[in-house]
This record gives sequence, structure tokens and C-alpha cells, in this order.
Amino acid sequence: MASISSVGFLQRSRLCSSYEQRNRSLLNPILHRSRSHATSRAVTNSEFSPLSNNLIFSKPLVIESSCKNLIRNPGLTEILNKRRSSSNFVVTAKASAADAEGHREIVAISKGFAERFPALVTGFFFFTWYFLNVIFNILNKKVYNYFPYPYFVSVVHLLVGVIYCLVSWSIGLPKRAPIDKKLLSLLTPVAFCHALGHVMSNVSFAAVAVSFTHTVKALEPFFSASASQFVLGQQIPLSLWLSLTPVVIGVSMASMTELSFNWIGFGSAMISNVAFTYRSIYSKKAMTGMDSTNVYAYISIIALLVCLPPAIFIEGPQLMQHGFKDAIAKVGLNKFLSDLFWIGMFYHLYNQVATNTLERVAPLTHAVGNVLKRVFVIGFSIIVFGNRISTQTGIGTGIAIAGVAIYSLIKANMEEQKRKVARAHES
Repeated sequence: MASISSVGFLQRSRLCSSYEQRNRSLLNPILHRSRSHATSRAVTNSEFSPLSNNLIFSKPLVIESSCKNLIRNPGLTEILNKRRSSSNFVVTAKASAADAEGHREIVAISKGFAERFPALVTGFFFFTWYFLNVIFNILNKKVYNYFPYPYFVSVVHLLVGVIYCLVSWSIGLPKRAPIDKKLLSLLTPVAFCHALGHVMSNVSFAAVAVSFTHTVKALEPFFSASASQFVLGQQIPLSLWLSLTPVVIGVSMASMTELSFNWIGFGSAMISNVAFTYRSIYSKKAMTGMDSTNVYAYISIIALLVCLPPAIFIEGPQLMQHGFKDAIAKVGLNKFLSDLFWIGMFYHLYNQVATNTLERVAPLTHAVGNVLKRVFVIGFSIIVFGNRISTQTGIGTGIAIAGVAIYSLIKANMEEQKRKVARAHES
């Protein structure tokens, strides 16, 4: 009986061995095909299944009950699991690397022109700023040569800009930002100073040469430093005061020999310097989270309301009697209206582009750009209008511009140092 049991056990053992060999022979090609299939799919697609459970385990082999413990080999299962996890890791890593590479390519392609070439975009902003400013000054002076009414022209400048802003808001470019009483109270002093400075600048443009007005307006940093020292109580370093010395000397030299000099033009330019200085002071107090385009739009609307009364009372009667008639008789109605429209459009656009340029660059770059803009305007106005200037006026203008450049560089470096110290304290 024992021998029969032994024989039976040997037969079952042989049978089980044959089943185990058959099982291994079946599993090896399946496993090999599964890994090959997973690898090939990883190359072509990021979604893959390295070793399909349905392929191996959904249809288990059916064997005799006496061999179940041998076929369900825990060692074999562990090997298969390890191979499946390692295959999964390798293929996942390859797919993740491919995905990352593809993502980088997509991001590189999807980057806009402004992000890929920021220097070119900034240069374009400066060029546009200079171009619009030069064109405005030339057209503006040409209008004053046959229509010398600076208060009315100032209103036209602001009116065209306001219409432009309203049309832009109506189409959502940009979306209009809401305004409340608190913000209105903050922007009103800024707008009043903006209106006063704008009108006085135009009175000077109408009375004297454009180059001389811009030379006098180079004194604006002197007024700004004076207001900061004596009005706001801020201590101005000696280096800044020294840098303003050539500005004062240069403007004085240019004024003494300016062929188109008169006190109305000189005094109006000086008043505009004071007005724009206080505009800067109030602007710092009115800093809000609103974007610059909306802020400038609201300032233009308020400034227009400020400019209307003096234009009506000072120049209104003259305009109604002969001002409009004389201008139309000289150039025609179409050209007269066209000139008024374009100087208003160029005025608004150059101020808006100047504000947008300031947002893109550091104060140092903007300060240098502002000085160069004044040089361009003076140079082009002399060329276009053929203004004769004396040697002393030319030298004085050059000294004044050089002094403004030195002042701007020192002031911008001081502001940059303050920001670095503030960032160091925050960190």
C-alpha cells in the first residue's frame, strides 16, 4: 500500500513538473511580448500599460487540484510582480521625460513675441514715444502759427483724448475700472495740476520757439528738488543740488540770447514746471491699484472739465468774433479740423505710451530716455521750423540738457538703492 502510494506520489510529481514546465514555456513568450508591446507603446504614446493584467491573470491555467500548491508558486508571482513594477518604472520614466521635453517645446513655441524679444519691444516703445512726441510738437506749433489760441487748443487736446478713452472703454480695450469718491478725491488734485501745466505749456509754445520752451522746461527737476526739500521736508543730497547747477546756468545762458524770447513764453514755461512738480507730488499720494491706462483716462476727463471755463472766458469772445473765421480763411475748414484732431490724438497717444514705457523699464532707463526725448524734440523743431539760434543759446541748451542727464542718473540710482534696501528688509 505504501509502495502504491509512493508510485502515485511520483506520478503526481512528474505530472506536476510537466505542468510547471508547460506553464513556464507559456508564460515566457507572453511576458516577453507584453514587455515589448509596452516599450513600443511608450515610444509612440504617453499612455501605456506595461504588463496587462487581463493578458496574464484574467484567464488562469486550469490544472489538477493536487498540483495547485505547486503551480501557485509565491516565488514566481513575486518575480512577475517585480518585473512588472520595474518595467512600469522604466517606461513611465521614459514617457515622463518625453512629456517634459514636449511640454518645453510647446511652451517655447507658445511664448509670445514680447516674451521672446523683450529688448526689441522696449526699444519699439521708446521709438514710438519719441516719434509721437516729435510729431505732436511740430504739428502743434504749426497750428499756433495760424491759430494762436492756446487755451482752446489745450481743450481740444484733452477732448480728443477723452473721446478716445470713451471709445476704448465701450469696446473693452481696456475694460473700464470703477471709480469711487475716495479715488476721485485723490485724482482731482493730480488732474488740476496736469491741466494747469498743460495749458501753460501751450501758452509758451504759442509765444516762443518750441526749442526754447523745452529748454526752460528742463528746469523741472530743479523745482521738483526744491518742493521735496522745502515743502515735503525731504532731505535732498548735496550731489543732486550740484547736478542741478549746470541746468540753471544753461537755461540762463539760452534765455539771455534767445531770439524769440518774451516774458509770456518764459513765465508760462516756468509756471508749467511748478504745476508738473506738484502733479508728481500728488501722484505719489494717489497711488492706487488701478492700471495706468485707466488712471490717465480719468485724469484726462477731470482735466478737461478744469480747462473748459478759462478757455471759454479768456478766448471765447475772440474765437467767436474772428478766431475761427481767420483760421478757416487761411487753411480751409477741412485742414483746420483735421489739424485739431491729429494734434489731440498725438498728444494723448504720446502721453499714454510714455506711461506704458515707464511701466516696462527701470526709473534709470526712463530718466535717460526722457532726457534724450527732449534732445530729439529740440533738434527736430530747429530743423523743421528753421529757427535761428545764437551760439550762446546752443551752448546753454547743451549745458542744461547735460545737467538734466546727470541729475536723472543720480536720482535714479538713489531710488534703486532705496528699493534694494527695502527688499533686503522684507526678506
